[in-house]
Amino acid sequence: MQLVIEHLPAQGRPEQLLVLLHGWAQPGRAMAGLASALQAAFAQAAVLVPEAPTPADGGRRGRMWYSIEGLRDSPDTWPARVADQLGPMQAWLQAQQQRLGVAPAATCLAGFSQGAVLSLELVTRHDGIAGRVLAFGGRFVQPPALPPRQTTLHFLHGDADDIFPAAELQQAFDHLARQQGDATLDIAHGVGHELHPALVDRALFRLRNHIPLRTWQAALGASPAVAADTD
Repeated sequence: MQLVIEHLPAQGRPEQLLVLLHGWAQPGRAMAGLASALQAAFAQAAVLVPEAPTPADGGRRGRMWYSIEGLRDSPDTWPARVADQLGPMQAWLQAQQQRLGVAPAATCLAGFSQGAVLSLELVTRHDGIAGRVLAFGGRFVQPPALPPRQTTLHFLHGDADDIFPAAELQQAFDHLARQQGDATLDIAHGVGHELHPALVDRALFRLRNHIPLRTWQAALGASPAVAADTD
């Protein structure tokens, strides 16, 4: 995968690694606004934006992480298409962590649409490969039987999203809550399937203020509890 954006701290080594994954039929540069917002908020972070390796379906401009050709007629092929990309993404992410000297716990995956789907599935299969996920306008292929224990999931969605309806996100979030997953859900009214500034602002708030459930448990010596925050 080609890096199209790399913001590094002006001085010193990175303290965090923020990796941004774009949506279907987009260039990596579509994440430039989010990259700039994160760089401004976290000056000691490394912010990386890779570009998906494959041109988008049907001659569309931009790139894709996996094909959506025929998915409407054969939705059962969706899990395998996503799964095929997890191995290469895992290897690439771990290589960046090693190159920059940033631990998985200090790594955040921020994806939009396809990028969000890929991020969520990656941390489900490899729990703790990243400490957090910002999932903009995306969801699990299928809600996991057991949610990640070492990764906090932040869902950021528009209530007018016509690709992944907000009702599906609410159902998935409720499932995570029942399974004692560490997750938050923010839904912006009047927002569609887009990386909207209101959602970016909320993502920054979550990164600054949400204390991971595992941190509370370690500090209090408590048994796992539900982290179901929709405020």
